[in-house]
Amino acid sequence: MIVYCNQGCQRMLHVLALLAATSVDPIVSTEWLQAHLNDSQVRVIFVGDRDEYDRAHIPGARFIDHMDTVGSEHRPLPPEALARALANAGAEDGAHIVLYGDSPMATGWLYMTFAIVGHGADASLLDGGIRLWQAEKRPTSTTAPPAGSGRLTVRPAPDVMADALWVRSRLESPAVRLLDVRTNQEWSGGHLPGATLVLWQDLFADQQTLKFKSLDEIRALLTRAGVTANQEVVTYCAVGMRASLMYFAARAAGIPARVYVGSFQDWRRDSTNPVVR
Repeated sequence: MIVYCNQGCQRMLHVLALLAATSVDPIVSTEWLQAHLNDSQVRVIFVGDRDEYDRAHIPGARFIDHMDTVGSEHRPLPPEALARALANAGAEDGAHIVLYGDSPMATGWLYMTFAIVGHGADASLLDGGIRLWQAEKRPTSTTAPPAGSGRLTVRPAPDVMADALWVRSRLESPAVRLLDVRTNQEWSGGHLPGATLVLWQDLFADQQTLKFKSLDEIRALLTRAGVTANQEVVTYCAVGMRASLMYFAARAAGIPARVYVGSFQDWRRDSTNPVVR
């Protein structure tokens, strides 16, 4: 039997492919990525050190330094500038992005930038990253593909970031749970009122490959931190890097979340902001 697909049929298949791309899990396995490396709607982006990328990267992966998305005071660039930087790294409308790198904080930050421009559902993190990929002897490359040439349309997403005014006005709100993602030493030196300390390392089942715990285990971790049903999580750290990783984990686990970008460094700029020691 011969099946003929006209232009209308081809457009429908393309639409179905795009819909399928949007249903990819927020954390994807190395097996999944290797099986989808040649999919036209899947793009891979390495986040981190250029020398590390040049030594060996996943075939087809493009490079981005998280600082390419950072403006003054370590805040994200404006959305249009963010979209251009992400598009240059291979992102575009209709594609699903898989992020990995040599730092989970930088990778979490890049996920946050996708959320800021309204494409958080179009981005996933690779479980175990390059460490697990190489440990499993999966293919690598030293060839850098050309810069991306597509367009990433900005979709307003006002619920991703929080500022000091937003946080201060909700310090006593039962609808908000503040999570401090710094070290024990930083926490002891001062933290926001009502915050709970959660170490970013506790998100991982394997500290060597940085393979994530299951989403159920991440939910349990956040429950132990005091997160209850119908609460919105707000994560903070020193400037927002570690907080962005915890933001990703909360969102992946289905928990509403925001990042306090600027975090404790920003909070301390105003001496009237309360600090608990």
